[in-house]
Amino acid sequence: MSDPITPFSFILQTPAASPEQARAHFASKLTLEADASDVQTDLRRGKTGFMVVDARTRDAYAEMHVPGAVSLPHGSVSEKTVEPLRGRGVLVVYCWGPGCNAATKAAAKLAALGFQVKEMLGGMEYWVREGYATEGTLDPAVPFDDYMAEHHRPRP
Repeated sequence: MSDPITPFSFILQTPAASPEQARAHFASKLTLEADASDVQTDLRRGKTGFMVVDARTRDAYAEMHVPGAVSLPHGSVSEKTVEPLRGRGVLVVYCWGPGCNAATKAAAKLAALGFQVKEMLGGMEYWVREGYATEGTLDPAVPFDDYMAEHHRPRP
């Protein structure tokens, strides 16, 4: 009779970091990221020292965006297009959501141009899911999931 095979642990297969390594890692992440709740709270409180930047297409921005955000599609980031953003503080960049890397692309370009940048985790998707107001031409009665399905459907 053979010994039963003990399944390994996916969680413990790689040892956890020491508390100091974990603290340094997570503290470092906070220098690069903000969540929708933090952004909305600071906007509502009228905090200054940052600007929200929408890295999606201009059409997507026109339809729906975070109130007060400026449109800067990631593909258009250049020395010339960022000039109006100089001196506006930390740039908080977002795109559609976790499945979109436009904010990451824009943040990398903006940092290379000398800006301090944070990425808003969850993007527009989590902004809407948390119930925060948006601006734009999209009819507020359109359910967000329907809008996303239409906006991201394959085009011929």
